[in-house]
Amino acid sequence: MSKFTYNDIVSVRVNDGADSPRKAWVVGIFEKRPQQGTYFDKFPPGVVYTVEFEDGSSTQFHEDDLQLWD
Repeated sequence: MSKFTYNDIVSVRVNDGADSPRKAWVVGIFEKRPQQGTYFDKFPPGVVYTVEFEDGSSTQFHEDDLQLWD
């Protein structure tokens, strides 16, 4: 079961190079992984999310690297 759902507003816990936390929206949820040897192998076990930032950029993060926006 995923910690977040579509359109949840989150911020990244890990240092992603930003000076301050950036607001992002959950736009994709990968609860099941594609087969071995894929892009997702670089993440630890668990749910991976695609988040979109206010500037329109997007990337994936593991669920442990995200928190709800305060």
